[in-house]
Amino acid sequence: MKILVTGGAGFIGSHITDRLVQEGYGVVVADNLATGKRRNVNRAAKFYRTDIRSWWLERVFRRERPAVVCHHAAQMDVRRSVQDPMFDADTNILGTLNVLRYAIKYGVRKVIFASSGGAVYGEPEKLPVSESHPTRPGSPYGISKAVGDEYLRYFRDADGIEYVSLRYANVYGPRQDPYGEAGVVAIFTQKMLQGEQPIINGNGRQTRDFVYVDDVVEANIAALGKEAHGIYNVGTGQETTINELFSLLAGLINPSVREVHGPAKKGEQLRIALDSSRIHRELDWEPKASLKDGLARTVEYYRQLGRTT
Repeated sequence: MKILVTGGAGFIGSHITDRLVQEGYGVVVADNLATGKRRNVNRAAKFYRTDIRSWWLERVFRRERPAVVCHHAAQMDVRRSVQDPMFDADTNILGTLNVLRYAIKYGVRKVIFASSGGAVYGEPEKLPVSESHPTRPGSPYGISKAVGDEYLRYFRDADGIEYVSLRYANVYGPRQDPYGEAGVVAIFTQKMLQGEQPIINGNGRQTRDFVYVDDVVEANIAALGKEAHGIYNVGTGQETTINELFSLLAGLINPSVREVHGPAKKGEQLRIALDSSRIHRELDWEPKASLKDGLARTVEYYRQLGRTT
């Protein structure tokens, strides 16, 4: 079976590509390399440098005829979405529509969509948040992901294409970009390793549900099954404050680094944790990596990367 991974040169997409290759699938990667890196792409995968908004994307579908599309190409920065909602919508809504129209035209059986459990629900009424919780996104990024979920539902009903939408918690791990605005684990880790001062936004009491990238990969593998359909949360169900995260990373890298707080960021969520009982019940998925172990692996990756660059 052939699988197309959009955004397959990026953080999560490249890990998924590696795992699909390991499982023996034929893997095709489409990425514009705006944030992804060519070196992340598994050598066994066929690579196309193209934007999901471009008409060139049709060439990929026409040539490769994938059975499944794993759609991870996106504008993923919440703060950029606040500053430039037009760019966010262009990439995440119109880009996704472009992927879906070609998927339907060329007979794709299933689309696996990278949604966001950290952004589509807004400030939760209760924690942890289940898939039945109302969606009230607090940012244009969250809106674009919720719209993607709705388009998937529409095209399933209208055209019969199956889909799985995976609403990720805050994914972290090796290959995450430490230089952008997304990915607090990568940002804090890189700064601490380089002897720089990380800045905690606001009071640091905002919480996140941190899930290790390998566990997210396994959720995607589970989503390939025939029994997988609809929306699934992918998280640990555990809240961790940014202050607690800072302390854990400092303990692994430099215990003497001090907490320094900056202004809170507009559009940033205060609390989140995801109830992943549906994916556990239906697809037998659960997170394997504890936060402590996942952070240790992530720190070691960036430490080794610093020695080779």
